[in-house]
Amino acid sequence: MSRNTDANKKLHKKKLDQKKRKAQEAEAERKARLKSINQQFNEKNKPTNEE
Repeated sequence: MSRNTDANKKLHKKKLDQKKRKAQEAEAERKARLKSINQQFNEKNKPTNEE
């Protein structure tokens, strides 16, 4: 056992928080990209009223 368990806990928590934040940012970026692709697709394929 090491003497600096508090320091180890803080370091470990910091690493976990960084991983969580990175995953959340990646998910938000993915959703934004999909949203823009969907909007572009919908604009490109708008139904025309030919009645």
